[in-house]
Amino acid sequence: MSQAVKCLIMLAVIALLFVTELIPLAVTAMGGAIACGLLGFIPAKSVFSGLSNSTVVLFAGMFVVGASMFYTGLAQKIGTSIVKISGTGENSLMFGIMLVGAALSAVLSNTGTAACLLPVVLGICSAAKIPASRQLMPLAFACGLGGIITMVG
Repeated sequence: MSQAVKCLIMLAVIALLFVTELIPLAVTAMGGAIACGLLGFIPAKSVFSGLSNSTVVLFAGMFVVGASMFYTGLAQKIGTSIVKISGTGENSLMFGIMLVGAALSAVLSNTGTAACLLPVVLGICSAAKIPASRQLMPLAFACGLGGIITMVG
């Protein structure tokens, strides 16, 4: 059996494990990467080399900060403030979220701001019973805009 067929079989098994969640997703992901290295599909040195990329480290750190904002209640306070100021209408919420995102990303990292405000926006959308998809893209644009208008971004 060729290396390509072996790799496709292994990827199919990993995909099945992801879909069924028979084992935890983190274990499946790490196991798949380790299996690719052990079976020789990719060089052993490059199995986890992508994780040392500064962007990956930034995202991981900002998701930790975002989760801590959620668990400490800071995300709730920010969300409550946005709703108090802008109301519960979908367009006014969009404007409030964009304003906060642009203001924060003007002095912080664009990517970090978007990652930190993600749980805030999801909480606002679930409380207001509006689709989150209509608020997340404007948040991303506002964070990009905030970085453009300053030298930090």
